[in-house]
Amino acid sequence: MPLILLLLACVALAAVWLPGWWVRRTMAHYSQPRDRYFGSGAMLARHLLDQRGLSDVKVEETKAGDHYDPAARAVRLSEGNYSSHSLTAITVAAHEVGHAIQHAEGYTPLRMRERLVGLALAGQRLGSLIMLAAPVIALMARHPVPGLLFVVAGLLSLGLAAVVHIVTLPTEFDASFRRALPMLEQGGYLHAADRPHARRILKAAALTYVAQSLMSLLNIAAWLRFLRR
Repeated sequence: MPLILLLLACVALAAVWLPGWWVRRTMAHYSQPRDRYFGSGAMLARHLLDQRGLSDVKVEETKAGDHYDPAARAVRLSEGNYSSHSLTAITVAAHEVGHAIQHAEGYTPLRMRERLVGLALAGQRLGSLIMLAAPVIALMARHPVPGLLFVVAGLLSLGLAAVVHIVTLPTEFDASFRRALPMLEQGGYLHAADRPHARRILKAAALTYVAQSLMSLLNIAAWLRFLRR
């Protein structure tokens, strides 16, 4: 029985780790050569935004990873993708512009995700407060309620994060394949030989949240297992 559990644990860890590893490997592979294209990721993002009447959306460099910030109306690219002229840089830039277009069009899954992110942050804060307060309540009340509080705290902290990541998936695939890929192909921004590779990068950009979703679910399972002890 312990061997079966060990094997199941290994399979679960592999399922969580492999998507993230593949995403990182794909992005790194196509980051070279850095001078493959005339324009940088930042230049292409600015061009695509202006072309679609989104000149008020900023393009900024960040250390927090490539993303679109709806509140600031800013496409933010990591240092490498902002200044690099690689295939990864221009493809990721188009993907983030896809999110800016979703925002401008009022794309429903993106709006839903924004609301859920706010709820998740509030839930995580509340969960943290409950975790801090539960031991004190347990000492004062000497009652099983604190155990229930720990369950609620864990679900608030971990469960809401999992929901956000899962709801994000349709938004990511839409940004990659309904927006970024047509922009790149129809605009003639890709070398012909790079088209299948750009698809791979866009798939990696979308699958980033698959890895995060699986990790969130694994955290919930570990939390519930801890509570059973």
